[in-house]
Amino acid sequence: MRWNKPEVRAQEVRELASRYGLDNLTASIFARRGLSEPEAILYYLEDDPRYLRNPFLFEQMEDAVDRILLASDEGEKILVFGDRDADGVTSTVLAVRALRELGCEVSWRVPKADEPYGLSLAAVEEFAASGGSLIVTVDCGISNHAEVLRAAELGVDVIVTDHHRLQSGEPPEALALINPKLPGSGYPFRDLAGCGVAYKLASALKLARTGIYKQQVALLNVRPANDSFIVEAVRLSNLVETGRIRETIVPGMVDLERTRLVPFLQGRQIFVWDGELQKRLLEKALGRGAEVLFYDLAPEAGAFIPSAKGQSLVRLKELSRIGRYKAEPLEEIDVLENLFISFALKKADWFGEDDLEALQLVALGTIADIMPLRDENRILVRRGVASINRRPRPGVSELLVALGLIGKKLGAVDLAWQVTPAINAAGRMGEPGAAVSLLLSEEGPEREALAAKVVAMNQDRRRLGGEAWDLVYPLAMKSLEAHGDKLALVGREEVHRGITGLIASRLTGTLKVPAIVAAFQGNGTVVGSIRSARGFALSSFLEACTDLFIDYGGHDAAAGFSLKAADWPEFEARAAAYVQAVELCDEEESIAVDAELPHEYVKPELAALAERFEPYGEANAPLVFLARDVAIAEAQIVGKKEANHLKLTLDFGAYKWPALLWDGAQRLGRDFDFKDGKGDRIDLVFKVTMNRWNGMEQPQLEVFDARRAGTEG
Repeated sequence: MRWNKPEVRAQEVRELASRYGLDNLTASIFARRGLSEPEAILYYLEDDPRYLRNPFLFEQMEDAVDRILLASDEGEKILVFGDRDADGVTSTVLAVRALRELGCEVSWRVPKADEPYGLSLAAVEEFAASGGSLIVTVDCGISNHAEVLRAAELGVDVIVTDHHRLQSGEPPEALALINPKLPGSGYPFRDLAGCGVAYKLASALKLARTGIYKQQVALLNVRPANDSFIVEAVRLSNLVETGRIRETIVPGMVDLERTRLVPFLQGRQIFVWDGELQKRLLEKALGRGAEVLFYDLAPEAGAFIPSAKGQSLVRLKELSRIGRYKAEPLEEIDVLENLFISFALKKADWFGEDDLEALQLVALGTIADIMPLRDENRILVRRGVASINRRPRPGVSELLVALGLIGKKLGAVDLAWQVTPAINAAGRMGEPGAAVSLLLSEEGPEREALAAKVVAMNQDRRRLGGEAWDLVYPLAMKSLEAHGDKLALVGREEVHRGITGLIASRLTGTLKVPAIVAAFQGNGTVVGSIRSARGFALSSFLEACTDLFIDYGGHDAAAGFSLKAADWPEFEARAAAYVQAVELCDEEESIAVDAELPHEYVKPELAALAERFEPYGEANAPLVFLARDVAIAEAQIVGKKEANHLKLTLDFGAYKWPALLWDGAQRLGRDFDFKDGKGDRIDLVFKVTMNRWNGMEQPQLEVFDARRAGTEG
C-alpha cells in the first residue's frame, strides 16, 4: 500500500487558520484535502439549517408548488410515485407526508416484485381511471417520456422530482421538472439525493403556507461616503435574491425620480434597518421632498434574533459569521439581506421538530444512495444523524429496536452498514412497500410488525447473497481470465435480481477490476449491475451499449441496466471489446494521508478533531493520520470466528492507545514483531474511532497499514 501525503504551502495553512479561527493542524487538513474555497469550508464548520440552499432556486419550483396548492384547494387526487431503494423509499415518505400536511388526498406507489424502475404506463392508466389528476414522481421520472406523455393524454399532470442524469435528448414534457442535474435547473448544487430533492419540495410547500410565499420584497440601505451617499437595494422573491442595484448620489445633484431606485423598488414592500437613521440619510442624499415608504425591520427582528437587538449594520457586519464564507467583502446591504431572511424563517417557524424528523429520512436516503458528503449534503446528513441519535422518528425507532441498535450512538458510517441495508433489502426482495409503510404508519404495533418484516427480508437477502457468491465467484474467476484480468462478467438465472449490485460490489472489492453481475428473468429480460474499479468510467461504457438497453442509469462508480435476453451475447461481446480498448489504472492500493503527527499530538483530543469532519462517506473519507517510530507495547491475535485480527497497544509516550489492524494477524512476525514482552517500532497510518461497550466509550486507533519503522512499502 502506498502512503500519499501531498505537500501544502505553509502560507495557505496560515491564511486558512487566520480567516476561520482554526488551529494549524485543522487548517493543514483542509489545505491537503483541497478545501480552500469559503463556500466549501462553510459546510464543514457550520450546521445551522439557515445555510441550506433555498428550494426556490429551482427554476420550476414555484410552478410545482402552485400546481400542488391548486390540487389541495380543489380536492384532487395525487399520486406519489417513487423507487424501490432506500433513497426512493425515503423520498416517497417525505413527499407523502408533505402533501398530507397540506390536506391533500394522496396515495403512493413504488415498483414491486419484478416491475421495472421508474413511472410505469400501468401506474399512470390505473391512477387516471381512479379519477386522479396529479402525479408527483420522486427519485425517478426524468427518463419517463412515454409515461408523462400518456398521462397528459389522460388529463393527468406530472411533476417530476429526480436527481438522476438525463440519459439523452430532451427531458419529458412534465408540468414541472425539479432536478439539480438538469441544465438550467437554477440549483447550484447538483449532488442532492432523490430524498434531498423531495425534501426541497416539502420545504417549498412549507414556505408556501406562510405569508412569505410570493411576497415581493425590497431591502434598502443608505450609507455616507465622503461627499456622497451610497444607496443600495436588493429585491427578493420567496427569499431568493432576484436583483440588486447600487447608486452613488451627490446631494443636490439628482432627484429621486431620476434614479434607478423608483422602478427598482416600485410595487414592493420595502424594509430597512434603523428606520430613523435611514430616513435622515435619505433626506440628506435626496432632499426633504424625497419620500420613501418603508418598514423598519430592527424592532421586530431583534425580538427573534437577540444578538441583533440594538446593533447597527456596521457592528453586525463585524460580528457576522457568514461574512467569513464570502469570497467578496460583506457589505451592509448583505448583512440586511441575511438578517431579513433569518428573521423571516424564524418567524415562520421554519426549522422545527417536524423538520428534524424529515432530516432523519434525508440522512438515511442520502447515505444509502452514496451521495457525496459535501456542500449542503453535509448539513442535511449531520443534522439528520444527530436527530436520529436524539429521538428517532416513528418507523426509524422500531427499525433500530429490531436491529438491536436503539440507544446506541450511531454515525453516518454505522447507518450505512447497519440500517440502510435493511431498508434497501425490502426493495431487493420485491417488497419496498413494507419499508414505505413502516415509515408512514401511525400505529405502533403495525410499525413493530413491519420493522420485524424488513429485518427478516434483510436476513433473507444476506442468505441469498451468500448462496449467490458461492455460485458466482468461480464463474467470475473464469471470466477474469478470459478478459485478460480486466473484467469479471457473470450472468445467471439463479441470481436474484435484488442482489446483483451487492455481488458486483463484492467482486470489485475482491478482484480489483470492474464487475458486471446480471440476473436472467423469466420474462425474457436480463437485469444487471455494474461496479467500477481502477478508474474505469462506467458512463462511457454505458453509452457504447445504449442501443441494447431497455433502461439504464447510474454514474461512473455504479450503474444498473436491463436488456432483452436475446441481446445478452452482443452485450458480452461489446463489454469484452470495450474493456480491452481501455487502460485501467495501477491496481496497487494507496491511501491519502491528511497529516503526519508527532507523538505528542496523538492524544484523546484527536477524537474531537476526527468528529469535526463528520459525517464520513462518499467524497469525505475518514481522516487518515501518519505516525512514525511508534513502539508496540502489546500485541494479540483476536477474532470471534477466526483469529485473524491484530489487537495492539501502541506507546506514544504520554499516551498509550488501543489499536486494531483488521485481518492483520498474518502481519505479526512478517512485517513487524512482538516477542517476550518487547515489540518493534513501527510506522503506521490510522484513523481515530470510538470504541463503545457497555455504555462506555473510549477512543481507539484503527490501523490501515503498518511496517517496521524506517522501512518503505
